[in-house]
Amino acid sequence: MLDFTGRAVLVTGGTKGIGAAIAGAFLGAGADVVVCGRGTPDTLPAAGGREAVFVAADVRDPAAASSLVDAAVERFGRLDVLVNNAGGSPDADAATVSPQFVEKIVALNLLAPFYVAQAAHRAMRARDDGGSIINIGSVSAHDPQPGTAAYTAAKAGLLALTKALALEWAPAVRVNHITTGLIRTRSAASVYGADGGESVAGVIPMRRMAVPEDVARACLFLASDLSGYVNGADLAVHGGGEFPARYLAARTADRTD
Repeated sequence: MLDFTGRAVLVTGGTKGIGAAIAGAFLGAGADVVVCGRGTPDTLPAAGGREAVFVAADVRDPAAASSLVDAAVERFGRLDVLVNNAGGSPDADAATVSPQFVEKIVALNLLAPFYVAQAAHRAMRARDDGGSIINIGSVSAHDPQPGTAAYTAAKAGLLALTKALALEWAPAVRVNHITTGLIRTRSAASVYGADGGESVAGVIPMRRMAVPEDVARACLFLASDLSGYVNGADLAVHGGGEFPARYLAARTADRTD
């Protein structure tokens, strides 16, 4: 287990799903953790007898993003790790989607991570041991799916932003990216079918969908000293991706012959 005792971590969108798992993993490793969201959650991530600190913030607002980082530093006296996890989008038809929808999706998935990263960089750069920023991206940035045009564009931008910031902010602050694939969460049934993704798992080389803890463990690695020379990287946490459609079609045809 990695030891983050004495380190302070900020996880945006850290009150549920993947973000809550990330926050819980850092708490379990000894870190002090701040999570944020637009509304106060019923429960907060907890591990090892300790609980995350919640700060209400809409990270799409640059001033709110800056205040969020200030609150984390004021609470714990430092900021060592930022995980830009807040994001997402419902499916939408690119031909008819409104400009307002596109603006909101880009703001949440690209601009907000930029705003929070800027504020975190100001807090980290002056410290002798600097800091680590981890951006949670999506396989959509590499392999777009129907109904995700705005989201795909924003996530592709987040990947490029990661590499740009890694160039500018090293060596004091390392910036890395995680490409997430198909992840089993509480909302999996509505996204992947009534079986919660059991059928979908057949298209993944690892033969299962990811769980939030898979992403959380990758964050622990990228934030730790084990990855001290890892900067500007894109770590794929997607089980090997998905089998090509032609392979699945051929395999299905063989079974029916």
